[in-house]
Amino acid sequence: MTVRIVTDSACDLPQSIIDQYGITVVPLTIRFGDTDYVDREAFGPKEFWAKCAASPVLPETAAPSPGQFETAFRALLAQGATGIVVVSLSSALSATMQSAEIAARSVAADIPVRVVDSRSVSMGQGIIVRACAQAAQSGAGIDDVAAKGTDLSGRVHVYGALDTLENLKKGGRIGGAKAMIASALAIKPIIDVREGKVEEGGRQRTRTKALAFLIQKVKEHGNITDLAVLHADCDDIEAFLAQLRSVYSGSIEVGDIGAVIGTHAGRGTIGVAFFDAL
Repeated sequence: MTVRIVTDSACDLPQSIIDQYGITVVPLTIRFGDTDYVDREAFGPKEFWAKCAASPVLPETAAPSPGQFETAFRALLAQGATGIVVVSLSSALSATMQSAEIAARSVAADIPVRVVDSRSVSMGQGIIVRACAQAAQSGAGIDDVAAKGTDLSGRVHVYGALDTLENLKKGGRIGGAKAMIASALAIKPIIDVREGKVEEGGRQRTRTKALAFLIQKVKEHGNITDLAVLHADCDDIEAFLAQLRSVYSGSIEVGDIGAVIGTHAGRGTIGVAFFDAL
């Protein structure tokens, strides 16, 4: 069986990883005012942030349609795929997974598709996608690949240090972090993606303390794997990576926060994603 991996553009995986494993990325739509743009096709992260700086309104995001997923599935079938595993953006935050499930039913007579809820965002979703792609590339069957994704979705953690809560508030994705709004101007908010939802993870008075908090979280979890860093056009990313390497000896994948997550998290966000080891 030739199992192929499909995800969406919220995963924030570097293009090199997508190319290495032949991952198919179904894009979300980014809307500035009355104009729609296809994520990762119309612009990359740097172009997105430049557009945000020039725009008088915050962008909005829209999930892919079932037809976009069906087109992707049928293209993989034509390429020789005999099974497909989809790893989607958290179903608690987007209708993306629902679109993938509808498309999976549409192609069920032609090719089996399993849809896995990453229960995560950005590189938290991304490292699950990568792990599933590695399993598929090594010859694992569709059910084993899907089971791996489901297992990892229960062990993935994402912590992010935001410069502002304004984007999350306006986008309606703030979840349990609503209690932080009143004091948001005086703090650097920390978000914790738990069970697929955006929750309050802490409050720090300065960016330096906020980033130190992320390092501490990595240390507290102890035995972790697949550490990744996500950032939204941050000029202090190298200094942060140097700090991380003092507490984690493995390789660290770095992903640019793209338009989907960036729309809600805002410029200046830095985060960490990893798995608790078994």
